[in-house]
Amino acid sequence: MNDIELLQVLANAADDISLARFRALDLVVEAKPDRTPVTDADKAVEGKLRELLKLYRPSDEVIGEEMDKTGDSNRSWIIDPIDGTANYLRGVPIWGTLIALRVDGEITTSIISAPALGRRWWAGKGRGAFTKDIDGSVRKITVSKIAKLEDSTLSFNSLEQWRNQGLLEQLLELSTNVSRTRAYGDFLSYMFVAEGAIEIAAEHDLKIHDIAALVPILTEAGGRITDLQRELTEDSSSVIATNSLLHQAVQDALK
Repeated sequence: MNDIELLQVLANAADDISLARFRALDLVVEAKPDRTPVTDADKAVEGKLRELLKLYRPSDEVIGEEMDKTGDSNRSWIIDPIDGTANYLRGVPIWGTLIALRVDGEITTSIISAPALGRRWWAGKGRGAFTKDIDGSVRKITVSKIAKLEDSTLSFNSLEQWRNQGLLEQLLELSTNVSRTRAYGDFLSYMFVAEGAIEIAAEHDLKIHDIAALVPILTEAGGRITDLQRELTEDSSSVIATNSLLHQAVQDALK
C-alpha cells in the first residue's frame, strides 16, 4: 500500500484504541516531567502505531511523543498519539491522533483523525487536502479567500501562553482588528483554517509532533504555516497558520 493508504490504516487503528478508552472510568493518568498529562490511551495508541509501522515500513524512523525515537532513515514517521490529552481526560471530544511522514527533511504526507468528533483530515504533497465529514462523505478542502483582517476569524490557545511569550498585548490588539475571536484549541483551529471556516490560528509551546501533521494539510489546502517571524524549523515552538492572504498582516501584528 502507498503512504496515504497506510496513514488511513494507522488512523483506523488509533481510533479503535482511543475511542474505547475515552471517558473510561479506569483511565490511568500520569504527569510527565514537563507536568503535562499522559494517559494509558496515549501510550497504547503510540505502541500500536509503532507495531504497525514495524510491520509495514520496517526500515523507517519513528519519532513519537511518548516513546524514544527508533530507526535511522531519511523517512521519518512523526506521531502524536493523542493531541489534546487534557481534553481527552476531561471528557471533551476535541482530541485526535496526528501522524506525519517526513522524507529527506520535508513533511510530505499527514493525517489527523478526531474520532470523537467524527472527523478526519489528510493530505499528500501535490495531491490536495481532504476531509471526511461526520456523515462519512469525503470532500477536498481549501482555505478561505478573505483578504481583510477586519473580515477574518482568529483562533488562539491559552492567554497564559501569550503572556509568557510577552505577546499578550499584541494578541489583544490583533483581536480588536479581526471580526471574530475564538479558542478552539489544539489541532482543530488549524484544520478550521485549512477547510476555510476561519482564517488565522496561532499558538505557543508546541513540539514537532504537535506541528508536523498540520503542515501538509494546511499547505495543500492553500494555506501557510510558519513560526512567528520565519519559516518553520525543527526547533519551532510558536506557530502562525493563515489562509496565506493574511499571513504578512498577522506576522506584522505579532512582532
